[in-house]
Amino acid sequence: MSGVANIATALSDMARQRPDAVALRVPRRASRSSALPDYLDMSYAELDAASDHDAAALAAAGIVRGMKTALMVRPGRELFSLMFALFKLGAVPVLIDPGIDRRALRQCLAEAAPVAFVGIPLAQIARLVLGWARASVRIVVTVGGPFGWGGQRLARLREAVPAQGFVAAATQADELAAILFTSGSTGVPKGVEYLHRHFLAQVELLRDAFALQPGHVNMPTFPPFALFDPALGSTSVIPDMDPTRPAKADPRKLVAAIERYGVDMLFGSPALLDTLSRHCEREGVRLPTLRRVISAGAPVAPAILARLKPWLDPAAEIYTPYGATECLPLAVIESAELLGDTRAQTERGAGTCVGRPLAANTVRVIAIDDEPIADWSGVRELGIGEVGEITVAGPTTTQAYHARPAATALAKIRDGARVVHRMGDLGYFDAQGRLWFCGRKTQRVRTAAGDLYTEQVEPIFNAIAGVRRSALVGVGAAGAQRPVLLLELEPAAADAAERIEAEARNRAAAFAHTRGIADVLFHTQFPVDIRHNAKIGREALARWAETRLAAAR
Repeated sequence: MSGVANIATALSDMARQRPDAVALRVPRRASRSSALPDYLDMSYAELDAASDHDAAALAAAGIVRGMKTALMVRPGRELFSLMFALFKLGAVPVLIDPGIDRRALRQCLAEAAPVAFVGIPLAQIARLVLGWARASVRIVVTVGGPFGWGGQRLARLREAVPAQGFVAAATQADELAAILFTSGSTGVPKGVEYLHRHFLAQVELLRDAFALQPGHVNMPTFPPFALFDPALGSTSVIPDMDPTRPAKADPRKLVAAIERYGVDMLFGSPALLDTLSRHCEREGVRLPTLRRVISAGAPVAPAILARLKPWLDPAAEIYTPYGATECLPLAVIESAELLGDTRAQTERGAGTCVGRPLAANTVRVIAIDDEPIADWSGVRELGIGEVGEITVAGPTTTQAYHARPAATALAKIRDGARVVHRMGDLGYFDAQGRLWFCGRKTQRVRTAAGDLYTEQVEPIFNAIAGVRRSALVGVGAAGAQRPVLLLELEPAAADAAERIEAEARNRAAAFAHTRGIADVLFHTQFPVDIRHNAKIGREALARWAETRLAAAR
């Protein structure tokens, strides 16, 4: 196995080094009450053995090295055992968020063209009824239930193969390891091609960025992040929640699991931290075991960090890494810096500071261009303080989107022997070497007076008491767009709309770049992405605002 590049080898290594240490704690069943359900513990040795057995079972079904395999299983023992089984086989798991629009899901599966489909009965029924990947799927394995749904049952396959003796494939660094789909917050999700070396590099960058040592107890509320825990020597406590609705997670269950199992590290989206921090503030709940909180998926509002921090240990750290499915992590910042001098700058329109790039990454800001750039010789690199496109080249930078050559051409630039990824985000470097995020390139508002960037506008209005969040959108043709500010209020502020609108207009007049905002509209609940419930669907809001303004005229 010398020279093998595969994240699954970390699980086998931990099974040899710490066989009895708990690798995974998962709810035995979802609980409809506020009570914490029973949890199933799996040691490193048990999870390693289970994934070996599942790999042998999937091999018996015909799944082989390099075969694209759609995996649709709920978070739990089966998901993690099967993911590691596919890695051990050298197969290529295809992972798509199950909560996305059905038409988008069908398109994603058609593009991925999986040959095998491993899923629970509900996923198999949807595959048959909705025609998911009908043209490509030849092997079907059903997880749970009494029927095979046109294929074989995993339970029967397990019975037919020995539980021991499986030998993992000797995968290499540049082999395709997985296809992970983006959240689709600005369009149909794209399949990102991960090579085995990308996963291994992510483990190293995460370990270094957050000084992670074996023995941590982690609660990854976005389940795929639990796959890194064996490589980091951590215990994963999977919470009793719907991972596609983190904003709706029951904070009482989160707190109960944190307390029962001594969770000292939490990974969650800004929406989940918002829910948890409000609960802690409302109920006076302290979380003294939590020493490290990591939030990603969208910028975290300073108000959320400020609300959560008093309920943690004084020495606890809250990190907000910046990156994307195509490259993670890129940069990191801790809450002390975010709540210090950068907060005041953010609320005056400077953008959101995302920290300093990790040493392994080469991060550069280039002039905004909406067209493909084939070679680095065709870019103009910008200086300190100049807003442009954020680009990155590093060990976790992926090289292509699966079956999306046009999207790949738009997002990738060849720079000698390496590939540079265009983040699709706008930002700039300050004089201290810190990177500031100004918003998505596709969501900039292009007025006759110049471009406006969402993260340089919205925080100004998010600071108004009673505003839950704001959104800047443009109505009309690019280059002559009308900037419109939308406000979503806190429930308790529903009767204060008149006061809030007046304050919003005063704030708009106070800054040069926001003085052109004449329209302020109230929206009951912003659309957000499925994965993190944190990225605002500004495209949908722009259509809504256009309709409202037309009706008013």
